[in-house]
Amino acid sequence: MRSAAIHPAIVAALAAAALFGASTPLAKQLVGDVPALWLAGLLYLGSGIGLTVVRALRDRGWQSPQISSGEWPWLGGAILFGGVIAPVLLMIGLSRSSAAAASLLLNLEAVLTAILAWIAFRESTDARIVSGMLLIIAGGVALSWPSRAGTSQEWLGPVAIAGACLCWAIDNNLTRRISASDAVFVAGIKGLVAGVVNAVLAALLLAPVPAAATVGLAMLLGFFGYGLSLTLFVLSLRGLGTARTGAYFSTAPFIGAAIAILLFGEEVTVRLIVAGALMAVGLFLHLAEAHDHEHAHEAVEHEHRHVHDAHHRHVHRPTDPAGEPHTHWHRHAPLRHKHPHYPDLHHGHGHASTG
Repeated sequence: MRSAAIHPAIVAALAAAALFGASTPLAKQLVGDVPALWLAGLLYLGSGIGLTVVRALRDRGWQSPQISSGEWPWLGGAILFGGVIAPVLLMIGLSRSSAAAASLLLNLEAVLTAILAWIAFRESTDARIVSGMLLIIAGGVALSWPSRAGTSQEWLGPVAIAGACLCWAIDNNLTRRISASDAVFVAGIKGLVAGVVNAVLAALLLAPVPAAATVGLAMLLGFFGYGLSLTLFVLSLRGLGTARTGAYFSTAPFIGAAIAILLFGEEVTVRLIVAGALMAVGLFLHLAEAHDHEHAHEAVEHEHRHVHDAHHRHVHRPTDPAGEPHTHWHRHAPLRHKHPHYPDLHHGHGHASTG
């Protein structure tokens, strides 16, 4: 019997969207005081430095991230595409595009993420999930659609923003491959690299250095809106797969708009109501998903936080931590069974047909 409880990974994805969505109207308050490159760099640095401190306090000092040799290339690729190339392309695009055009183009990230997950990485899907994603993305388009006709933009700006979205889509799918690793470390190292890249670019372009108080506020905002959000995003990737996590996270613009109304008194518009309705139906289709069939698990060895459920019936060594949930290297024996599931860390199997 299918449980009525919402999957923890769904809660993580929506919490990640809420934190990131809230950061947008708050960061907007700093835009006039901080050059764009410095703001991006400080937000990411706040994320990376903050999570590094959290990890050090949690582990009572430096601990190895326990990433296997086969996972480092995936992490390196994710950092390269998402932390180095994408921010640079976005800054190029924003400097050559209107805000409205940029907002619309940024909706491409969820689309490209899902396409790569379904085609390149063979993640399972069905008509309900595709329909739900399209409705959520339609809500994002409705929310960011310009209220009046804008001027024509040169081609380089939109192409650069689309390129940034493709890089983030690649980043999301590569991060999925290492989502079993320490989410705090993964999010922290990505934040540090992205922060350094943007800060160095700002310095090279001689952008004015913000005041110390503004630097502190931007980094604090980055810790919550980027750092904790990305940590939750990685945890959701572990539990839901890439496409579904991306769909839930695509609600961030709506959450940001709602917070802007509550905190800063912005106007409730028809676009916001339409976007909310479309996203609500899309979320319902995802929440009502029931994917249940017999499937096989191949033998695998890895490390991640877990409890002793149907997928974790391994023997412990004397050095393994007591209590649950806990983290240690363990082996999964081959297993065949049937139960409702998502394309999570343990359910990356293929399908003869959708369903």
